[in-house]
Amino acid sequence: MAVTDTRHPPPAHPRGIWVLAMTEMWERFTYYGMRALLVLFLVSTVNEGGFGLDDRTAAAIYGLYTAGIYLMALPGGWIADRLTGQRNAILAGGVLITAGNLVLCVAPSLTSFCAGLAVIATGVGLLKPNASAIVGSLYPEGGARRDAGFSLFYMGINAGGFLGPIVAGLVAQHASRRLGFAVAALGMVVGLAQFWHARRHLGAADEGLRDGGGPALKPFGPAWYPLLGGLAVVLAGAVLLRLGVFGVDAPLLSRYTAGMIVAMAAAYFAYLLLLADITPVERGRAVVILILFIASTLFWSGYEQAGSSLNLFAERYTDRTIGFLHWEMPAEMLQAFPSLFVILFAPVFTWIWLALARRNLSPGAPYKFAFGLFLMGTGFLVMVGAAHVVTAGGRPLPTWLITTYLLHTFGELAVSPVGLSYITKLAPRRLVGQVMGLWFLSNSLGNLAAGLAAGGYSADNVAAFPAQFLQVFALAAGAALVLVVIARPVRRLMAGVD
Repeated sequence: MAVTDTRHPPPAHPRGIWVLAMTEMWERFTYYGMRALLVLFLVSTVNEGGFGLDDRTAAAIYGLYTAGIYLMALPGGWIADRLTGQRNAILAGGVLITAGNLVLCVAPSLTSFCAGLAVIATGVGLLKPNASAIVGSLYPEGGARRDAGFSLFYMGINAGGFLGPIVAGLVAQHASRRLGFAVAALGMVVGLAQFWHARRHLGAADEGLRDGGGPALKPFGPAWYPLLGGLAVVLAGAVLLRLGVFGVDAPLLSRYTAGMIVAMAAAYFAYLLLLADITPVERGRAVVILILFIASTLFWSGYEQAGSSLNLFAERYTDRTIGFLHWEMPAEMLQAFPSLFVILFAPVFTWIWLALARRNLSPGAPYKFAFGLFLMGTGFLVMVGAAHVVTAGGRPLPTWLITTYLLHTFGELAVSPVGLSYITKLAPRRLVGQVMGLWFLSNSLGNLAAGLAAGGYSADNVAAFPAQFLQVFALAAGAALVLVVIARPVRRLMAGVD
């Protein structure tokens, strides 16, 4: 009989979770720091180091970039599973993120700058989903210990999201926004260095290819051909663009990309509902996934305006002067508040959902999504008040934006983790991976819509701001009301999933 040594109990968490949490912290430091700078840099004048773009074009570029982050997660996962293994994918992703930010720092033209954004999106697509996958591999037994491990990982994400905009904003204020991109690159270098140094603590956790425990890297051969073909197409397009054979209209490209994503999602839902070999119960649940997909897209189309329209509002119209310090807070620093609010309130929301479930009062996905959408819309209702201050000739305090970010974070906590959880439970068992990839398309589509919506706020027509913010509230509140009305039939279609 085996004897358990109670003097040396197993650790609460493997050391690998801290390696991954720190890696993700620095990746998010880089991402959110750069994101806080992006639109403000694009619209700044050439004399200030920027490109002097109009708001509509800058917001469209922002939307394409943030949408690309989610789109690239799909090939990023495929590359790790089929070719490189997850650790190698994380390392390659970190190198690309670093290189892309350095390109942003020195890019002499808008074309090369956008190429840097594409490199970063590719890097994030390789790093982020595979880091999350290894977290799961560290806890093969599942259960509460695994949930706690993901909570630690999530805290690392938001710690980086909090620090990145603060550091980037201070560097932009005291030096330049271009140097802020270099600091973002440095953050990823630190994350890569600690990952490489401490990778041994990950043990055998890697869901990619492991040939007898050897390096998870497939030898060159036919398996690599699809990747090489994709790279060849991208390179050819870049060369033609550089030679001026064709140009790119960012807002138009955003609309075309949004149409492509809608077509992809519609085609897959049509397959799932009409052609897939699934049971009637699973088909009913697929209808629920479609409803939640639409709601998620609407939510992110408002939430993701934080880095574009709301960031521009902070820069141009908000009184950011801290009187007793005789100092003006950089607009970028306000982007740190959503991550701070997640750190503070995620445990509160977790406690609320568990407490309701213990009393058999769990509201279920439709009501939670309705709650999240309404809170997102209410955030824009707050911005209606801030916009009225501007139209009256004043400068609103940052508390207006901070309140908006607080409400949006509450909405995020009711939509994002809830959605991920429900999709894994609602999807047909043999199609969970495909449906999860489809789910991330809602994030991508929402980001594109956010960029296009932000382009509608013109600095030359401030008087229209209250009505425009009110329209976002009305759309979100209307969608929330629809979800409440259809909640009961939707819960019947869920067939016991709760």
